[in-house]
Amino acid sequence: MEELILSILVHNSAGVLTRVSSLFARRGYNIDSLTVGPTQDENISRMTVVARGEQRILEQIEKQVRKLEDVIEVFALPPASSVYRELVLIKVEADATLRADIVSIVDIFRAKIVDVSPQSLVIEVTGNHSKVNGLLAMLDGFNVVEIVRTGLAGIARGLDNFDIKKKK
Repeated sequence: MEELILSILVHNSAGVLTRVSSLFARRGYNIDSLTVGPTQDENISRMTVVARGEQRILEQIEKQVRKLEDVIEVFALPPASSVYRELVLIKVEADATLRADIVSIVDIFRAKIVDVSPQSLVIEVTGNHSKVNGLLAMLDGFNVVEIVRTGLAGIARGLDNFDIKKKK
């Protein structure tokens, strides 16, 4: 199975997210990750969609997304020419006897502790898949109570791709 990461510029209007996600649902495609937010132009939003499948299916997904009325532009974000990040919050059970061990792991991964209570810590980590998964693997011996992941955000390297003002 291959992974496809698409950066999709869409009109910032009601119902766009539903129409894009419905396209995936109608055709039986799974979305592994979906993030949406405004761009520097308040009339345009950027969606980052991650899907896995056979090459033929992934090509079909990209073609179908391009046909949607609200879509302005679609860019595939290949790993070699893109930057990806994800924000993850991890709640770990941590009494006084475990705190130092967890803090040392958090420091190694350049993560942050953003909340402390008598029985738990909340860790914030931002990074690519391998960094996030590495931290989660190191925390495997502890009682991870809850994980919240934002989904992948990605952007192409350099200035070659496009200018939003020209795409309107």
